[in-house]
Amino acid sequence: MDIIVRKTYLSHIISHLNKGMMIILVGQRRVGKSFMLRQVNQWLAENRPDATVVYINKELLAFSHITNASELYEYVAPKFAVGAENYLLIDEVQDIEGYEDALRSLHAEDRCQIIATGSNAYIFSSELSTRLAGRFIEIPIYGLSYSEFLEFHNLADSDESLNDYLRIGGLPGLRLYGVKNEIQIRDYLQGVYNTIMMRDVVAREQIRNVPFIENLSRFIADNDGKLISTNSIVKFMKSQGEKISETITSAYIDYLCKALIINPVSRYDIHGKKIFEMIFKYYFADHGLRNYLCGFNLRGSIEKIMENVIYLHLLTQGYRVNVGILRAGEIDFVATKGNKTIYVQATYLLASPETIKREFGNLASINDNFPKYVVSMDPVSGELPEYPGIHHLHLRQFLKMEL
Repeated sequence: MDIIVRKTYLSHIISHLNKGMMIILVGQRRVGKSFMLRQVNQWLAENRPDATVVYINKELLAFSHITNASELYEYVAPKFAVGAENYLLIDEVQDIEGYEDALRSLHAEDRCQIIATGSNAYIFSSELSTRLAGRFIEIPIYGLSYSEFLEFHNLADSDESLNDYLRIGGLPGLRLYGVKNEIQIRDYLQGVYNTIMMRDVVAREQIRNVPFIENLSRFIADNDGKLISTNSIVKFMKSQGEKISETITSAYIDYLCKALIINPVSRYDIHGKKIFEMIFKYYFADHGLRNYLCGFNLRGSIEKIMENVIYLHLLTQGYRVNVGILRAGEIDFVATKGNKTIYVQATYLLASPETIKREFGNLASINDNFPKYVVSMDPVSGELPEYPGIHHLHLRQFLKMEL
């Protein structure tokens, strides 16, 4: 199978090579971490032909004998000459018990450049952060951006292609099925979701109340992009005849976040310059999984899905994202990267003067010169005379922008 190079990620990884830090690729299952490692391996073969590269894929039977840190070290260390250019690539590193000890030792001895991927539930564990603290760079890998989606599926940029992206999401594996094969797409997304839930959530966290966490994930999917508190979830579940405590609810949400099914987004007081961390919005790491949980009923959900893909677009470009809080309203996204900030409002259509006033007026009330965008599905875009300096873009335009 041909490998389509994800150039932005590859360039980012290469920029960190041989800078004295381990590189850890993290992300939800099936977003393409293993393929990124293959692309790094291919790049090394083409650009560092004299280097020694050891590639371990723990999903292959050939490496089943490496089960713990000692076996990993004993297998790898003799292959690396001291002072030479050496690279260790490990896929699914969490399957090696105590792997942190081997990586820490190899790093301390300056034996090799380490690049590893693993199940997010393990990679984000406190053990990794504690035992490898200060020794690794974490590079998040996300599903396909809209531009990548077009390339992977060999599609032209069009309203139809955008609708396909909004509907099925950005998991790279869907390339093998085609964007119109509804039954196989559902089967694939179901398989991915079940794997994440059973391996990274239920088994990892030893969850007993499986029906509740299933209901919880569907509740969050149905309320994608809405402010949610644990108290509101408890009240809803009680109305459905299910009694659950706020403590359990909070813990189960945290498990879903650790598995990177969902990402929490904090509120940010734009005028007061402070973050509130009591009530969050949640967005899915893949909006296709969100749609699967909602039965692919997109009617009435288009604004939720639009917000989700805008959020992911900002993440893939390296922004930290918050929800903006104003005295008179809300800004959907306040995105920061270094000294740069952008503000984004999302709405399906600017169908009334009230909608225009809400979306543009909130942005106009922010007294700074950072870029401000209103993103919609209106066929006509461009600035409005009464709101100079605020960019109005079609969603397709926005998703193709380098921000």
